[in-house]
Amino acid sequence: MKRSVEKALASPAVIDDIVRHIRGELKEGMTTSEIYRHAFSLLKKYHTPFAARYSLKQAILDLGPEGHFFERFVGELVRSKGFAVEVGKVVEGFCVAHEVDVVGEKNDYHIMVECKFHNSLGIKSDVKVALYVQARFEDIEKKWKTQPGHGQKFHEAWLVTNTKLTSDAIRYATCVGIKTVGWSYPPHDSLQSIIEQSGLHPLTCLTSLNRSQKHRLLNEGAILCKDLIGKTDLLRSAGVVQKDVPKVTKEINELCQNPKLDMR
Repeated sequence: MKRSVEKALASPAVIDDIVRHIRGELKEGMTTSEIYRHAFSLLKKYHTPFAARYSLKQAILDLGPEGHFFERFVGELVRSKGFAVEVGKVVEGFCVAHEVDVVGEKNDYHIMVECKFHNSLGIKSDVKVALYVQARFEDIEKKWKTQPGHGQKFHEAWLVTNTKLTSDAIRYATCVGIKTVGWSYPPHDSLQSIIEQSGLHPLTCLTSLNRSQKHRLLNEGAILCKDLIGKTDLLRSAGVVQKDVPKVTKEINELCQNPKLDMR
């Protein structure tokens, strides 16, 4: 729990105070989720951006229940790595056409990204998902080889999921050369690491907006907190009343001040 609070960029004094407070209220049978909810409420009292960063895992879940908002979000993360990005592009394979979730291109290097969104953190992406990605990659590659002069070639396939991957999924993906990104994997380039390093938080992180307002903004085309900087008209159209706009704007600006780090 302390490590997750540290990732929220809270000061050492705030971290120690929260840990001390929670330890004093621990009861037998208290679940991990109850402890995390309590830590979230304390962080929100101290400083809303702390709570926004702390609730990152839930914020990704709140991009659901369908996966298209997650695909757009992953597209922005891929863009932050220097790729030109298209989301939901139809690509011809040898046997069938494939709608690729995210296509990235950088210096004539092309990647196809398949996004696997789960509505529950307890569900892992298993080896069948990795097999599915590889099968699509191979069908598109086979089509490319038959074209005179060749068409667009994908040099690499990525699998990005908002939950964990099974050991077999990781083993197979590593064997065939699929880049895998999940929650806590790989250690230095996991989904949460990329978000924290880039500062590209989904707008669902914002604690000053309710669920309805967040989904109105998502449907308006916004996906990141930074998409809302200076967009007071957009906030009002999403149902934020005038008196709450300064509070929301303050949280957006403070959350987006997180400096970008090296993405390797």
